[in-house]
Amino acid sequence: MSTPFLNFDGTPLSDPVIGYGGTGVVVQQDGIAVKIPLRYISDSNIDAQANLKVIRHEISVYQRLQGCDGVACCFDFLGDCIRMELMENGDLAAYIKKRRPPRSDQLSWFRQMAHGLAHIHDRCVVVADIATKNLLLSADLSIRFCDFSESSILPLNTDMERVDERGYSIYTDMGQLGAVMYEVVTGYPCEFDLFRDQPSGPACAAWPRRDILPSTQNVWLGSIIERCWVKNAFQNARSLLAVLEAVTLDCPLEHERSSMNI
Repeated sequence: MSTPFLNFDGTPLSDPVIGYGGTGVVVQQDGIAVKIPLRYISDSNIDAQANLKVIRHEISVYQRLQGCDGVACCFDFLGDCIRMELMENGDLAAYIKKRRPPRSDQLSWFRQMAHGLAHIHDRCVVVADIATKNLLLSADLSIRFCDFSESSILPLNTDMERVDERGYSIYTDMGQLGAVMYEVVTGYPCEFDLFRDQPSGPACAAWPRRDILPSTQNVWLGSIIERCWVKNAFQNARSLLAVLEAVTLDCPLEHERSSMNI
């Protein structure tokens, strides 16, 4: 079936499309996933070059994160493409639309997310776009981070707890992770919107007001999600992981009350 996309050289894209975003399209080739610069049939060369620049930036992020726990495994970056492992269960957003995972799976995912995020921050990268659509599920339902097109690469040995990169930080990453947790637990979309109510034109990310985020009252793990939405409530992703590791499925509400320390 024809698609509205072209290869970067302008030839028709014939490989099966797995997904696409604002700057890239992912296709399946020989059992692996390949991300290439997004190019519509109607795009100008200027549009295509802008998307190529973003892909090259993302390649540099993946190179920094090679071998990092919790990140999709990349095989190579030849020809301005990102070749990575094909995740059999797709992205988390699509997965939870079709089924309601048990709490045991949810808790395992959240721990994997916090663990992976801690290791990403150890590599001095701020993700900046953590969402269910950017988390992949392997054959055994393990979580992998992907899509680093908006991420910031900082000098190694940067004090990540002090970084503010145009408003993005390890704390905005955890805020977005809280929105992912809310969406998985409740089944309702949730966005930790860093640009809401900002004037048009170039702007820095800004911490969203609490009243634009949903209530966490009577939501499983609600107090932990709430802490993700309070800047500096967790010192870092390892602090979040420690709280998640202490959760027990047989008595989560009592744990939640004891874990509140905002």
